[in-house]
Amino acid sequence: MRVHGEEESVRPSNIAGYEQLAATRLAQPVYDYYAGGAEDEATLRGNRQAFGRYVLRPRVLVDVSSVDPVVRVLDDDIALPVMLAPTAFQRLAHTEGELATARAAAAAGTILVASTLSTYPIEEIAAAAPGASLWLQLYVFRDRTITEQLVRRAEAVGCRAICLTASVPVQGNRERDARNRFRLPLGVEMANFRGLRQASFPDVRGSGLYAFIQSEFDPALTWEAVTWLRSITRLPVIVKGIMLPGDARLAVEHGAAGVIVSNHGGRQLDGAEPTLRALPRVAEAVAGRVPVLMDGGIRRGTDVVKALLLGARAVLIGRPYLWGLAADGQAGVEHVLEILRSEIVRTLALLGAPTVSQLEGDQIAAV
Repeated sequence: MRVHGEEESVRPSNIAGYEQLAATRLAQPVYDYYAGGAEDEATLRGNRQAFGRYVLRPRVLVDVSSVDPVVRVLDDDIALPVMLAPTAFQRLAHTEGELATARAAAAAGTILVASTLSTYPIEEIAAAAPGASLWLQLYVFRDRTITEQLVRRAEAVGCRAICLTASVPVQGNRERDARNRFRLPLGVEMANFRGLRQASFPDVRGSGLYAFIQSEFDPALTWEAVTWLRSITRLPVIVKGIMLPGDARLAVEHGAAGVIVSNHGGRQLDGAEPTLRALPRVAEAVAGRVPVLMDGGIRRGTDVVKALLLGARAVLIGRPYLWGLAADGQAGVEHVLEILRSEIVRTLALLGAPTVSQLEGDQIAAV
């Protein structure tokens, strides 16, 4: 396999290597959009640093000649406890964008959560990987007709869940985007809204995305939105952006089929708690009634296993697969997932856990 003409021997061997390579391939405003966080980016750093505050405790003399990292999320068995988080504007990383990502997710046997703000429409993303497990991430617009139509389209193409992002009542202060006057280039649009005003950003001096969110997303959203979504779709509704035990309980009470512990990758409220620290309290509040997922800061298989030990059923990654996409399209995303799977299998073996279900709570400790 080659990475843009380079021999396989120089392919990145870890996620950090893929980020370094992607940084050389992407225009600076695009790299900043993907990599950046809100304000001083303290939460962005905190998400990553939180993993260093836990140590693993191996169990020995266990037969690990066969290690299976499969987990079940809703009605799907996925080949590794890593899903692909919703990330917007993937054509900025590679011309095939979300289509390449969908094919890579299918090849790896995992779930892609497609973004509302994708640069290919949900119909084309689904068609790129027939039979793959696909969820639709959803923002609720001020005009709910737009949201409802998108839900209907997701049902029609076979999406298996709706993932409601609850953490963007207003846009976080992403200063890199404002400085770069972030906008979509000619020929790239928010393709789910093709033919509508919402397909493009407003023409403003600062971040076009900031202006779009301020004008289009509904800041008056309450738990009623979960009830409303459940009334218009037969699909399970997952709530993304849960950080507090009380909100986790409310999500379950309102019929959510799962929750995602997420601070939006450090891109919303700077100073927010790292997701790994919030995870155990949310998992305890949910008490096994629905799956608990988590995103934020995951760069190694050991990170994934730490999250599993602290209560996650699986994790979602965003930036890591964008770096793979920027480096080598579908093959790059596949290799990122291959790296993580290999690291997860090795970590499980070294912990003495042939399956995820055999991990034990005392195999992790805070330091």
